[in-house]
Amino acid sequence: MFRRFSLTRREGDAVTGTSEAGRGPVKSAERTVQIMEVLAASPERLTLGQLQELTGYPRSSLYALLRTLVALKWIEVEEGGEAAGFGIGPRALLCGTAYLDRDPALPHAVRRIEQLRADVGYTTHYARLDGSNVIYLATREATDSRRLTSRVGRRLPAHATALGKALLSELTAREVDALLPEQPLEALTPHTVTRRPALREELEQTRTRGWALESEQNTPGLCCVAATVSYRIPATDAISCSIPLDHATDQEIERVAEAVTRHAAALAGTLRRNGIR
Repeated sequence: MFRRFSLTRREGDAVTGTSEAGRGPVKSAERTVQIMEVLAASPERLTLGQLQELTGYPRSSLYALLRTLVALKWIEVEEGGEAAGFGIGPRALLCGTAYLDRDPALPHAVRRIEQLRADVGYTTHYARLDGSNVIYLATREATDSRRLTSRVGRRLPAHATALGKALLSELTAREVDALLPEQPLEALTPHTVTRRPALREELEQTRTRGWALESEQNTPGLCCVAATVSYRIPATDAISCSIPLDHATDQEIERVAEAVTRHAAALAGTLRRNGIR
C-alpha cells in the first residue's frame, strides 16, 4: 500500500547534519528530516504504523521522535490511540514562509507572472528545480480557474511538468540521468512520460523551440507551457501557464508560448540588472 521513502543526498544537496569531525550524518537529524518530508508529501495524516512502513525506522525510536516534534509544534497529532494521525504543524509553515520571504527573486517573479496572467488570461506559476522535482514558489490563478494540483509549496516530479522539462532541457543527457531517480519514473496520470527515451526526445524538442509543453501529464484536463528564467546558468527557475485542454488549440498554444518566453526573458533581465543570482 505504501512505498518506502528514501532520503538520499546528491552532490550539491544540503547536508542534514554531521557527526563529530564531519565524518557522517547524524542519525537522529537525518531521521527527523525524513519524517518531516514523508509527512509533507502525504495528502492526509499518517498513523504511527504507516510512518514506520514508509521510513523503516524502529517503532520505539520513531515514536520518541514524533513525540518530540509534536511538543515543539513541528507536527500535529489527531488523537485516536493506534489510529492517531500525524501531520505537518505550524512551525513547519513558519519555516517555509521564511524561505519565501528571504528569496530576493520572488517579488519580481510574482509581479511578472501577474503580468503574464493579464496577457493570456490563464493561471500562471513560478517554480524552482529541487533535485529531481520542481517546487512551486508562486501561483496566480485565472478568474475561470480549474482545480489544479500545483500550488505554492507543492513539489512535483520534474519529468511530469512543463516547468521541469524546461529546466531539464538546460542540462546534458548525462546530467539529467544523474538527477532523475534510478527507479522507473513516476506516472502521475496515464499520460505521464515515464520512459527515458521518450523524455529525452521531449527535452530535445524543448531545446529546439525554446519552451516546454506537456498535456495532462500531471493534471487531467490541462496542458502547460513553460520557459526558463535564465538569470543563472544553468537555469534553476521557470515560469509557466496552464491552459484548459478545451482551449489548447495549436494557435492558442503558440500565442501563450510567445507570451511565456517573452515574460521569462524579461524577468531574467530584471533579476540580472538587480544583481540577483
